[in-house]
Amino acid sequence: MASQTYQQSLKSELAKNQPPTLFQVLGPVGLKDWNAYAADMSDTEVYKQLKDPSMALKSDDGSQILAVPVVNETFGIIYRKDLLKKYFGMPGASIKNVKGIKNFETLKTVADEIQKNKDKIGVKGAFTSMGFDPSTSWRYNTHLASVPLAYEFAQDNVTQQPATIKGTYLPEFKDIIDLYLKDSTTPTSALSSKTMDDALADITTGDAVFFQNGSWSWPDLVDGGLSADQIGVLPIYSGVPGEGDYGMSTGSETFWCINKKASPESQKATKAFLKWLITSDEGREAWSHTMGFTTPFKTFTGKYVTDNPIMKAADQYAAAGKKNLPWAFLYDPSQQWKDNLSNSILEYAQGTGKWDGVQSAFVDGWAKEVASSKSNG
Repeated sequence: MASQTYQQSLKSELAKNQPPTLFQVLGPVGLKDWNAYAADMSDTEVYKQLKDPSMALKSDDGSQILAVPVVNETFGIIYRKDLLKKYFGMPGASIKNVKGIKNFETLKTVADEIQKNKDKIGVKGAFTSMGFDPSTSWRYNTHLASVPLAYEFAQDNVTQQPATIKGTYLPEFKDIIDLYLKDSTTPTSALSSKTMDDALADITTGDAVFFQNGSWSWPDLVDGGLSADQIGVLPIYSGVPGEGDYGMSTGSETFWCINKKASPESQKATKAFLKWLITSDEGREAWSHTMGFTTPFKTFTGKYVTDNPIMKAADQYAAAGKKNLPWAFLYDPSQQWKDNLSNSILEYAQGTGKWDGVQSAFVDGWAKEVASSKSNG
């Protein structure tokens, strides 16, 4: 169900005599709308069994757990192992194995050399098309934009949606965008109409080596004929100092809340249901296999561990001691902010606009949209 439709339905349902006991919110910004209904979940099994308790959403004073993540997803730069191997084996290749790609400088070296030797390697470009059709533009206006935001928020200890942002790492944002544009399967003149299907075709047919996307794209890659042993994932490197300490960007957009205005009996039954869902064989089978979710809970071990290679890559970075890069986009002020950012990047890519326009859409646009959302209450 579309998030806006869900919000409208939730508003009417919570106003009824027998309101739902369990409901969902979209991140910390979504929780703000329903703070008055969210019960403390610190005594629930779903909170106690979180692999990373910091992913739960807290009350403003930090004393209560108001929302618990439902599923885990991750994103980074997916690559074709078989195609990258061709590059590594090429005479004159500066980097000889994937361990050598450890920051933006080395990623750029590899991408530039692939692009220069694309005919020898048998590809059309290092990166899939950076399309600006709505089916794919969210990869840049939401996920890629989240990278500089996450580093800025970490540096400034931001823990809730800020009224303003600085754009501290916009130079690095520009560098990774420039790389995506220059070392691509597609000329910039054709980007405005390129779709997700185009990008998927680039990676599945072997026209491109790198594809920025997330764990949710695995079924599409399988449908395109790829197998798990053909796929690896890199963090999104952009040149931020210390980025080598970070792995992929893993998080959850959807969170469970328990309605504190429901009857005590209903709240108790809902807590029991959630415990059953994440601890019983039947519940875990349904959640991990029937529905194919990757969960944030410690109880999903053994046969309930994900077989999604993109999620597995994120787990491997974490096991190697790499820090997770949080989902800063959960604080994005509005869809309008994202749309304006997309438009400014496309204008920059096509030469009809300057980078100043991207900076303005990013920084000034943020302040404007946050102020607008507050005035609209």
